[in-house]
Amino acid sequence: MTARRFCFLTTFYPPWNFGGDGVAVRRLAHGLVRRGHHVTVVHDADAYSVLHPAPPSETMLPEPPGLELVRLQTRTPLLATFLTHQTGRPVANGSRLRALLAAGRFDVINFHNISLIGGPGLLAYGSGAKIYFAHEHWLVCPTHALWRHNRERCETQQCLRCQLRYHRPPQLWRYTGLMERQLRHVDVFVAMSEFSRDKHRELGFPREMEVLPYFVPDDVSPDAAAGPPHPRPYFLFVGRLEAMKGLDDVVDVFATYDQADLLIVGDGPQAAELRRRAAGNPRIRFLGHLATERIAPYYRHATALIVPSHCFETFGITIIEAFEQGTPVIGRRIGPFPEIVERFGGGELFDTRDQLEAAMRRLVGCAGRREQMSRAATEAFRAHWCEATVLPRYLAIVDKADERRRSRQA
Repeated sequence: MTARRFCFLTTFYPPWNFGGDGVAVRRLAHGLVRRGHHVTVVHDADAYSVLHPAPPSETMLPEPPGLELVRLQTRTPLLATFLTHQTGRPVANGSRLRALLAAGRFDVINFHNISLIGGPGLLAYGSGAKIYFAHEHWLVCPTHALWRHNRERCETQQCLRCQLRYHRPPQLWRYTGLMERQLRHVDVFVAMSEFSRDKHRELGFPREMEVLPYFVPDDVSPDAAAGPPHPRPYFLFVGRLEAMKGLDDVVDVFATYDQADLLIVGDGPQAAELRRRAAGNPRIRFLGHLATERIAPYYRHATALIVPSHCFETFGITIIEAFEQGTPVIGRRIGPFPEIVERFGGGELFDTRDQLEAAMRRLVGCAGRREQMSRAATEAFRAHWCEATVLPRYLAIVDKADERRRSRQA
């Protein structure tokens, strides 16, 4: 195997991140380093500080040899972030990024979540084989999440009104053809699920997309002998606390459901509202934000992970984290969840609160049913979402990108 030089460009990277995309970028970078490649990760701390003025709550973990971390940070983070958001170009950090991506320095350039580190203008930088990862729906949605007017899933696009409803200035560059012109610099586009690939196509994205799911690293070996972190049977939620995640439905179910508790891992803008909603209910416990490496015992001993998102997710990284621990999943019948949960028998899907409660009662009331789903979840994880399975597929995509780049330059 020939060692390659990779550059990852991303807005968010742990601990300067909010959700699963930063974790996924880190896992991919570490996986490549373990296989002898060199990875430079460039991320934008300005964007994080604008969206989250407090310092990161997690401790910055040491990076392994072979991984170089470059943090972009200016004296005027709000201005730098605003200029990128409004122009679609890396105005404040353009010269530094050009120097970092100087011709011939990297064999492969991976664009991850680039919305605030450089926008579509960044796609022209550098000369290596270029791969774009659609961690979110930013290519077709200014607010990334296809969550229209901050209250409902986007069935019909109303982008200008939607941005105003989010209290964000409209990105006028989206109406100039800038995105379409810059896409030609990318050799391969990657969607995280079949659903997300199809949704991009449905919303007019003009390029074909490979499908490559997330993975859980092979080097994660939590202490399987550790006891349950909670004294009673419990269901688990892991994720950002915001309206589109649908946790209010689950909290309401637990107002009358008493066969198990609900443990909630995460934080976000809806946290205070959810705590008020659950006030006085001893069966609901908010654990706040936990570092990724601390969540495994909660997955392992849960009756099931509940994934109630109302919005169109691109994947569902918490689902495969639960599957790795042999924990079934109860997910809303939307987006990529059917192709992950239902296809492999690792859990159940629901549409209504009544269906959610019925699925919970079945799992609590029948140990054999949970055991069957647990085995299916573990088998599916090993076959489809472990590092040893996914990373070779990624490297095959790298080969394809490199071939296309060479053909384009010929």
